[in-house]
Formats: sequence, structure tokens, C-alpha cells
Amino acid sequence: MNEGDRARVERDGVAHEGVLMPSSTPEQLVVKLESGYNVGVDREDAAVEVLESDVYDVEGAQTEESVSSIEFDEDLPTVSLISTGGTIASTVDYRTGAVTAQFDAEDVLRAVPELAGMANYRGRVVANILSENMDPSVWQDLADAIYEEIEAGADGIVVMHGTDTMQFTASAMAFMLDTPVPIVFTGSQRSADRPSSDNVMNAVCSVEAATGDCAEVLVCMHADESDDRCALHRGTRVRKNHTSRRDAFETVGHKPLGEVDYKADGEGEHDLSFRRPYTERGDVDLDIAPALETDVELLKFTPGTDPALLDVAGNSEGLVLEGTGLGHVHTDWIPEIETLVDSGTTVVMTSQCIEGRICDRVYDTGRDLLDAGVVEGEDMLPGTAKVKLMWALANTESVAETMRRPLAGEITERSTPDR
Repeated sequence: MNEGDRARVERDGVAHEGVLMPSSTPEQLVVKLESGYNVGVDREDAAVEVLESDVYDVEGAQTEESVSSIEFDEDLPTVSLISTGGTIASTVDYRTGAVTAQFDAEDVLRAVPELAGMANYRGRVVANILSENMDPSVWQDLADAIYEEIEAGADGIVVMHGTDTMQFTASAMAFMLDTPVPIVFTGSQRSADRPSSDNVMNAVCSVEAATGDCAEVLVCMHADESDDRCALHRGTRVRKNHTSRRDAFETVGHKPLGEVDYKADGEGEHDLSFRRPYTERGDVDLDIAPALETDVELLKFTPGTDPALLDVAGNSEGLVLEGTGLGHVHTDWIPEIETLVDSGTTVVMTSQCIEGRICDRVYDTGRDLLDAGVVEGEDMLPGTAKVKLMWALANTESVAETMRRPLAGEITERSTPDR
């Protein structure tokens, strides 16, 4: 009897079947049930029957005997699955009981046999990290990998990524790459060992989007709590709005760009539809501009915040501010901001409000900020504005003009209350 074995544990007439997990005390057995929950059973007088040995290896991954094979069809489009880690590429580590990023792209194919028959697949691992460990250097590696895959003939790209910072990486790819094919980010809020996992539906819908006609950077995640459809969000207009719900992602300022109707029975195609115009497949030539200026900060203003915090950005090349309402800060901040601008720091104003756009021409404070040299960020999301500023500083001469101009759908033409 070892951790990772599938076993039947019975005590006092109550039986539990599942996988043996690490236990913090020698007096108890811990069993992960099929429901995904764990149960503790006192070892004393417990009868244990090992049903299957070595279901999981020492790294927590399923052994070859317990995974499905994937069939290939040369007549299908080619989709490159690029893994960066995250929950969609995670499983339980049966040494520690923790969820860890361990799967590469080919493991995901084995774990989601429904992907077979939808496309030919190429698997590539750029990183194997949880998304809180993502940084701009990995963005550059990912952009290079996507560029190479498209140049080698991929008809679409699916990037598996942790959900916590997915919106930042999606924005980075939207600015760094001109793409003639879809680039679709997906992840999961719940790991594959849980019955409520969203990994299968998200992966299937992402491949459907990657073989579609919208050649933009998209984020594909559950549209609601049910398993009916996935929403397709433009990568520069999406944010994660819930810590744990499966439909955590929302498009800000609009409904999602499109959606994929998921048919779990596998009969028929997964219907792909869009609400608004998009860049079509083949409309632009493949190109890459991967340079980034990493010396850019994002600072949120709240009442009582000491303007001395701006000193942190004193030697930075760029600063994005999350102001109040239409884009305001305390008047005591304005002289400090003007000093930053005069020293060469590009300062961009965004709003901490979820909806709407900056307008610093309405109140005196806003007009003073404009006089101090602040660049209005229109209705860009603060995180997207930071990524764009990093890209603009490294790739353009007129940074302020670039920040005001929409490049990848990050700025909408107009803001309306009707979504």
C-alpha cells in the first residue's frame, strides 16, 4: 500500500474508494474520492484493499497505462498547443497533496481525448510555471515560440496558461505579434482531478476557435457556470473578475467578442459565432516586435496615499496611474507628476473604475494633470495600459501618440452604457 495507489478503505461498516494521498499524521489515511474531495480515515481497525497499484508515479502524473491515446488525421488543420503551465496543465502531486503544474502539451492531449479528430497537434513547452511567476522575459519567449509555430505552418495556436495573469500575457502577445491565424489563450479554474474541472470544455472550445476565422489574440473560458458554452474575449479587453468561478473572465465595456457552443456528446461541430467585426484569417502578414521596456510601474491612487510613492517611479521610463473616476488624483500629486514627466518618465492615466473612459477635461484637477504632461489612457484597462506602455517605449518614437491610438482593440471607439 503506497501513496498514489487506488484503494478501498473500510472502517466501521463505511467504505471509501479513491487514491491514497499523503497524510500529515501516521494515525490517519487520506483518500481522494472520485468527487474530488478528500476524506480522512483512522488507520486503527481499517481494512485496506489495494485495487490498483502505481496509478500515479512519484511526480503525480498518471502512468502510461491509465491515459488515452490520440489519433491523428493528416487532412485536418494543424494547431500548435503551447504550454506555459497553470491549472489546466496541473494535477495533484501525490507526494505532497498539492496541485502543481506538471503536464506538457502532449499530456493535455492524452488527458482530453475529445480533442482527437478536431485537428493535428504539435506540442511545445515554453515554461512550466504557475502564472504568478510569469514575467516579461517569458512573454518574449512565448512570442518567439508562437512566431516560429505560425511560420512553420500552424493554422492556429492554443496557449495553455494560468488564469491569474492570463490577461497580461494575452495583451503582450496582441502588441508583440501581427498574426494571420488565431491565437487563443485558455486555462482552467479547477484542476483536472476534480469532477467540476473546466479544463476539457475550455480546451475543446479553444481548439475550435483556433481553427476558426478570427485571427486575433483571444481568451477562451467558460461563459457561465454551466458546461454549455465558452466565451471568446479579445485579449486586450478582458480581465479576471472572480477568484474561483469557472466563468471568472469578463470582457470590459462590451459583451464577449464571440462564443463557442459546446456539445459534450461529441456529435456535430462546436458552433463558433461572433458578435462584432474582427480581423479575419490571412488579413495581416506575420510579424513580431518582441522588445519590451520592463522599467514601467503601475500605481493605484487611493485617498490618503502619500505622493512620496511617486518617488519609486522617479527613475522609471514609464508609469501607469489608476486614478479615480475620470482619471484624477489628489492635487498634491500633480507637482510630483509634473516633475516625473519633465525628467523623461511617460505617465499614462487610467481609471480604477471598471467601465468608462478617461476624460481629464471636465474638472480642474484633470486639466491640471494634462498641463503636467499626463497622457490620457482612454478606456484601456490599467493592466493592458502597462503592457502597451512597455511595448511602446521599446518599439516606437512617439510614445504618447501610440498610447492614445488603438492597436489591438485595447481602446474602443466609444463608451456607451449599452453593452
